[in-house]
Amino acid sequence: MSDQNTSGTECANGEARIAWWRESRFGMFIHWGPYSTYGGEYRGKICNGYAEHIMLSFELTPQEYRSEFSEKLNPINFDADKWVSIAKAAGMKYMVITAKHHDGFSLFRSDAYPYDIRLSKYDGDPMKELSDACRRQGMRFGFYYSHANDWEHPDASGQTWSKDPDSIDCLAGGHGQRCWDEYPELLPRLQKYVNEKAIPQITELITRYAPDLMWFDTPHHLPASENIRICLAVREIDPNLVINGRLASENGVNLGDYVNTADRAGFFLASYEGDWEAIPTTNESYGYKTADNLHKPPIHFVQLLASAAARGGNLLLNIGPKGDGSIDDRDIEILNAIGSWADVNGDSIYGTTRNPLARQCWGEVTRKETTLYLHVFKWPTGGKLLVGGVEAGVKRAYLLADPAKSKLVTQNVDGDIEVTIPADAPDTMDSVIVLELDAVIEAVSVPLVMSAGVETDLMVFDSQIHGEGARLGNGEIGQQGLQGWTTTDQSLSWTFRLIEPATFKVALSYNTAHDNQNGTVYLTVDRQTMAVEYTAFVPV
Repeated sequence: MSDQNTSGTECANGEARIAWWRESRFGMFIHWGPYSTYGGEYRGKICNGYAEHIMLSFELTPQEYRSEFSEKLNPINFDADKWVSIAKAAGMKYMVITAKHHDGFSLFRSDAYPYDIRLSKYDGDPMKELSDACRRQGMRFGFYYSHANDWEHPDASGQTWSKDPDSIDCLAGGHGQRCWDEYPELLPRLQKYVNEKAIPQITELITRYAPDLMWFDTPHHLPASENIRICLAVREIDPNLVINGRLASENGVNLGDYVNTADRAGFFLASYEGDWEAIPTTNESYGYKTADNLHKPPIHFVQLLASAAARGGNLLLNIGPKGDGSIDDRDIEILNAIGSWADVNGDSIYGTTRNPLARQCWGEVTRKETTLYLHVFKWPTGGKLLVGGVEAGVKRAYLLADPAKSKLVTQNVDGDIEVTIPADAPDTMDSVIVLELDAVIEAVSVPLVMSAGVETDLMVFDSQIHGEGARLGNGEIGQQGLQGWTTTDQSLSWTFRLIEPATFKVALSYNTAHDNQNGTVYLTVDRQTMAVEYTAFVPV
């Protein structure tokens, strides 16, 4: 995650500009291009990593990629209105599509740099069709544009595999990222790319299609001066355009309107500040990949959406349509399930602000003024839900899924609120209880309450880290732990409380960097220390 958003003077009026984005909370990210035709498979082999990086994976020249991919793109089943309808049915409020990814190919008709959709077998302009469909159906629309990393332009950085002795990456010793400090003579060529392709195409996108948002990526392939120049150009064309956090970010200063998490984030910090957005994808690749069958279940995304909103963030969920323009049935199944939940519980997401309470062991909390929405992931046994640290009276409590809004009984228990709940959860993914309070509550630092009947996960992302060198992972699934934990001077701690005596069974979920790392973890609870032996983690 980047440092918190610190706007520059050229980003004045940001509050008004980003208001619609904050209200939306949930959007659709689409990675689609020539790479989608092969689904990550080329000449009998599966590419490594993301399918949209197939040019990198097979180290193709721009000429090979053009003839084998760009000119063969044939989206005969592309239907812009259908795509937008699917997104709307999923409860999404905005859409962002790859107008140009790292492969350098533009999915729009670019007069400024015509390496574009006209080379394919498609006669139309899919970007115009999508932007028009979004307007017809009342959805905000944006473009992803890879402004810094371009594998087609001869003066751009990114072709680390290039054998061309005149390419930026070859001249920079095989790695064009941040090459300008060591090779200042390459700077004019990077500037030439920006002048010749990046800024002219961005100008076309904004003036021709009037998007609501521009989503940029991989700024480390350009010096800060060029990223800032692009930012200023965008602001000059349309000062009301929302810009994401991957355009220009140096030394903790981010010139975008919000910041982005790492790719495929599945876990979020409790301490995110400002506006931010996570970009998970339905499986593991962003572009369509036939061999990627690691689709997460709908419950993962419903709970991830609630977790993001509870921390003041948005979820931009990615799908990768096929090269023919159709959408994978598995993606549609996931989106439909999310939409069914959002149809009932959308009020607990859209227009909400971050949770003012401490973390709750049963789930997440979102807020609108004096109303709290309790997202109960783990429905307690025993018919009682304890909400810790509510420093206000409860006017009414009810299940959001209950059309009659039948009153749930509540009582104050020493500064916490106890809600009497049905025996069974109304929704196995995320049951939402509405608490209407008699006053707005500010941030509350009352520690997490652990109670009998609810399994509590003490996540590394919610801990305090002690000692030098240890750091959090980037939040991807499998990267939500502590990294660099190598000495006994390093430790994690959590603060929690009990309202009554209870017995807990403690289980350790862990990973190890190598398959020969065995050891001992010492767990101290209320000055009592227990030794927990662990063996090396060996992936199955």
